[in-house]
Amino acid sequence: MSHTPIKVAPNRYRESFGRYYEDFVVGDIYEHRPGRTISEADNTWFTLLTMNTHPLHFDVEYGKASEFGRCLVASPLTLAILVGMSVTDVSQKAIANLGWKDIRMTAPVFPGDTLYAESAVLDKRESNSRPTAGVVTVSTTGKNQGGKVICTFERSILVAKRGHAVEDRMGY
Repeated sequence: MSHTPIKVAPNRYRESFGRYYEDFVVGDIYEHRPGRTISEADNTWFTLLTMNTHPLHFDVEYGKASEFGRCLVASPLTLAILVGMSVTDVSQKAIANLGWKDIRMTAPVFPGDTLYAESAVLDKRESNSRPTAGVVTVSTTGKNQGGKVICTFERSILVAKRGHAVEDRMGY
């Protein structure tokens, strides 16, 4: 379970998020909530932060003249939000992201769109080099408010086994 309170004393509980390696089951699907509405400010700040100078992301007049008729959300922002939405369910107890592959931007995303995501567990295996962790691979699908798929990708994560996450050692 992604949100399991831990009893730390009588009548006292602490929030706990994420899954240990043992909690993942191939075939399970996690619906990530809440959704996230992307504002024009989010998009503009992201383009400034990442030095993306393509005017389709921040010049309204340029966007109006494009085939889309308006500005687009920068695709790395879309990907970053979808990954972020999945953290509580997929990688809260991760040691490291090992990689992404097959990233597909399947439909345009516009400021004002609300994104939703879900991840399916594709594979899990014991780590060859770390006996206290395992590798989990998920496929994440992002959709807009109308249910249209806007992005898909696979991600592999090195995930701690129960009792071996940082928060376990820190007493979280």
